[in-house]
Amino acid sequence: MDMALSPSEMDRMLDEHFGYEQRDDVEGVLATLDDDVEHDIVGWPDGPSHGPEGARAFYESLFADLADGRVETLRRFYGDGFLVDESLWRGRAPGRPFGLEGRNRPLEFRLLHVLEFADSGKIRRENVWLDLASIIRQLPQD
Repeated sequence: MDMALSPSEMDRMLDEHFGYEQRDDVEGVLATLDDDVEHDIVGWPDGPSHGPEGARAFYESLFADLADGRVETLRRFYGDGFLVDESLWRGRAPGRPFGLEGRNRPLEFRLLHVLEFADSGKIRRENVWLDLASIIRQLPQD
């Protein structure tokens, strides 16, 4: 019988995941993902990946492209084994986030995470939507 995670258990895992992201800790982030995780960052050129190793390239690129990131949770919605998190990311763009020249400019954008959890408490599916229009406005290319 499946034991649904409580909202506080889901919060704890997502906050741990965001903490590793804030520290640019690829191994830590991957450790929060279930062995057969579906990792789907909408708009990521390589499309969805499977398994923690499949997600590695995304995080290595993300941590090279964005810096000093802080995530502020705006609201969360909970269901049976899933969590929807609306957050605001703030930091700098020293690399080429989403194919745009960052030039170390300040950046902030909204994110929507749709997460499903395995019985183990790890993230079984991570689907992320971000406000790319806002990113493009803040990082004009000349």
